[in-house]
Amino acid sequence: MIDKIAASVSEALQGVADGATVMIGGFGTAGIPNELVDGLIEQGARDLTIVNNNAGNAEQGLAALLKAGRVRKIICSFPRQADSHVFDALYRSGKIELELVPQGNLSERIRAAGAGIGAFFTPTGYGTELAKGKETREIGGRPYVLEYPIHADLALIKAERGDRWGNLTYRKAARNFGPVMAMAAKRTIASVHEIVPLGALDPENVVTPGIFVSKIVKVERIATLAGGFKQAA
Repeated sequence: MIDKIAASVSEALQGVADGATVMIGGFGTAGIPNELVDGLIEQGARDLTIVNNNAGNAEQGLAALLKAGRVRKIICSFPRQADSHVFDALYRSGKIELELVPQGNLSERIRAAGAGIGAFFTPTGYGTELAKGKETREIGGRPYVLEYPIHADLALIKAERGDRWGNLTYRKAARNFGPVMAMAAKRTIASVHEIVPLGALDPENVVTPGIFVSKIVKVERIATLAGGFKQAA
């Protein structure tokens, strides 16, 4: 019987190796699987390469992973924002490597990995420092840059509902990079707020089929109250 439900975050994260490439879903603060990231900190894997749209906010989630000294390199589109002081300090002191990738290229490089595409040409980045050292070609009178897929050992994503086969649905903007990351990783772990019986998810509404998911784990929904306090919803 297929049952991909993990009893705990720590159980789901067993076996993450030092030096792994880990994709972490999220766009800004939407859809970040904070419970899984916290679990990764506790799990102890080091020298990680992280793929995310951002480079962490304040000192929670991904920023906490950076602060713990577990990350060697980050591949992202927006490493700096008002509260990215953890990344800033690490980068300025030479303690973390950055690969800056335009957001559309980042998404397509991840998607290409899941789709089995060997490489692709894109006009984005041509003529800038981001294209330095890369193959370029003129196609139809327009210059393009060759980009390669981004594969991962592990993807950590946040979904809304899941069943024991690993089929997933998402809530609004929390969906963002989750579906393509699930396809691009050798192993995918998803946090969900609700685990439902088989057949409860309309097949037409399933966004990530269970074939791309290794484990799901239920986490409490955290509601933010006035004053910034949080409680389980």
